[in-house]
Amino acid sequence: MTASTSVDPSADAVAWSAVVLREDEPDDRARLAELSADPGVVVLDHSDRVQHELAALTPELSPEGLAESRRWVWYPWRRTLASLPGPITFRRLRLDRNRNKITAAEQDRFSGLTIGIVGLSVGHSIAHTIALEGLCGRLRLADFDTIELSNLNRIPSTVLDIGVNKAVAASRRIAELDPYLPIEVFTDGLQEANLGQFLDGLDLLVEECDSLDVKVRVREEARARGIPVVMETSDRGLFDVERFDREPDRPLLHGLLGEIGSQSLRGLSTHDKAPHVMRILQSDALSARMAASMVEIDRTVSTWPQLGGDVQLGGATVAAAIRRLGRGEELPSGRVRVDLDKVLDTLGDHALPDTAPAPSDDDDGILGRPPEQAAQAVVHAIRLAPSGGNVQPWSLRVEGDRVDVLLARERTSAMDVQFRGSYVGIGAAQFNAEVAAARHGRPACVRQFPQGPGSDLVLSIDLREGPVDPELARLYPAMLARCTNRGFGRRRPFDADAVASFQRQAVAIGSRLHLISDPAGVSAIADILAESDRIRYLTPVLHQQMMSELRWPEEVGDNLGIDVSTLDLDTTDLAKLGVARRSDVMDYLARWQGGAALGDTTRDRVNASSAVAVLTVAGDTPSDYLRGGRALALLWTRANQCGLAVHPVSPVFLFARDEQDRAGLSAEFTDELTDLQARFAATVGLPAAEAPVLVVRVSHDVAPAARSRRLSDAAVLLASTPPTEGEQLR
Repeated sequence: MTASTSVDPSADAVAWSAVVLREDEPDDRARLAELSADPGVVVLDHSDRVQHELAALTPELSPEGLAESRRWVWYPWRRTLASLPGPITFRRLRLDRNRNKITAAEQDRFSGLTIGIVGLSVGHSIAHTIALEGLCGRLRLADFDTIELSNLNRIPSTVLDIGVNKAVAASRRIAELDPYLPIEVFTDGLQEANLGQFLDGLDLLVEECDSLDVKVRVREEARARGIPVVMETSDRGLFDVERFDREPDRPLLHGLLGEIGSQSLRGLSTHDKAPHVMRILQSDALSARMAASMVEIDRTVSTWPQLGGDVQLGGATVAAAIRRLGRGEELPSGRVRVDLDKVLDTLGDHALPDTAPAPSDDDDGILGRPPEQAAQAVVHAIRLAPSGGNVQPWSLRVEGDRVDVLLARERTSAMDVQFRGSYVGIGAAQFNAEVAAARHGRPACVRQFPQGPGSDLVLSIDLREGPVDPELARLYPAMLARCTNRGFGRRRPFDADAVASFQRQAVAIGSRLHLISDPAGVSAIADILAESDRIRYLTPVLHQQMMSELRWPEEVGDNLGIDVSTLDLDTTDLAKLGVARRSDVMDYLARWQGGAALGDTTRDRVNASSAVAVLTVAGDTPSDYLRGGRALALLWTRANQCGLAVHPVSPVFLFARDEQDRAGLSAEFTDELTDLQARFAATVGLPAAEAPVLVVRVSHDVAPAARSRRLSDAAVLLASTPPTEGEQLR
């Protein structure tokens, strides 16, 4: 079963495998000299092209590949000598564009498969597709027949192959694709004398022969040896799988022939075979053109028709099945039709959804005209408060001049560890309420947890008569206009006096502001936040919750979450987000330990910022986070007043205080989160006693931004009744 290595034309005519020669082997050097001296030999040197391709490989070639010497490959039937890289380099470069439809690890696994193909008419396309994708490490091809001109409607050979054995023609074509793939050729087809030799060691048998008794005989032997068998019949893409490796007693051909064995079928006339063939093909499921053509056999057509496109589709179907088999994915026994005509019947001029986000209508139910009555103005102001993911974690109850703010537990997420983020949002709502009350001449008396720590009644705001803080009142327009701005601006240095003013205001309200503006520090934080984003995308629950926060144009929203139109993404980034929202895509990236690019948007925006601000509080009780939320709203409002754009870029671990918290966020990435949190604290200079409540990027000269919607009064207001026991945290 080895190819001839002679350059004698008579021997070349029957060769089916390439001869690989090395310049550092004495015998091969002599052979190369002989071939090079032959004026009838075409010499092709692809070294420069290959080196150019190798330079672009990502990741770069392994040390073993770099150490390889080139090879010279002799193709006797073409009288051609070609320079190619060694097998490691060749395989890496030729199959590189498979990744990650096929990963490098999967490719290595496939290289351990030995696949046999019986029948090289339909089988030719299957064999070539298997080799094309690198789905095996060894092929065995069996066919006794030769190529005729009438075969060239479906066998992708040429007129130069007429008279050549079909298995030899397929082997030659594959050798020109991959000279390193071992191929055994059985030019006598399969007979009792060589059947065992052909099947021995196979991981999969592809049966595509015309002979009915051979179809059955190879299955009998494959079943005895526990070898799975697949068959593709081109009409309507019929595809069969018989898992004899799992089902040693499975009936042959799904039991369609009953108990008939190969001995009973041997020697039958075409007329006598017809009913058995019809049972295999299931005549009622044939395409109408195929069935009608079979009526015309020996009348107006000589045999049943086959189309090249259908045969090529069969190669793709078998390749898909082999990929599943090689990966250990589910591939049960059974029969299926990959019917392209049926699929094309579903074509129509269906309207496609518009993926471009419509601008958010800022005045429609978000700002509008603020209410004149004090309690209503407070409710309106609370609705405008910032919250993580715009989840608006509050319900409100109004009783006369009192507004109660209750924790809406149903609007939490995994990143809202122990409702810390919710308390920050409610703290921001408290600040907004105090500003609105002051503007309406009613000082706000705020009691936190009036029913005790842990109760769902977080704030009780009484609007009293008396003098108000004029500074708070003056913040009212700015508080109403405060918004997130995710746009790119200009990076400019901060005025030292402005920084000191912000920090004094933070201290006055019981918090601390860390501002990182040096390029190295900003870059370090950008990398940390990008890695955190990657973890958020690749952790299923975090990804699901993140995507559920987004409001797309085609969705009928409930005015929760973040309107995609406010993300300041161009059409390219929107297309990327459309891919990133798919959980199945994220699942593969997690398996491959990939997804580094998922954090690029955050990294780029942070690096384009003037500074990163981190707001912290001393302590981590609910009251501490409420205090942090008040500081957050004050500083954000002040920053917007100064023309600064503020964009929250908080990491996954923002509200995690210990290992248990981090494990609850992402069991798969707990160690990475621990490392990122430590790097973040070191970069910012956070003492262990300080708990961060928000991380934002701050930019200068950013264009005005749209803002996300808010829940309506009806959605947040509860009946004016005392809280029930159900509102208590038990």
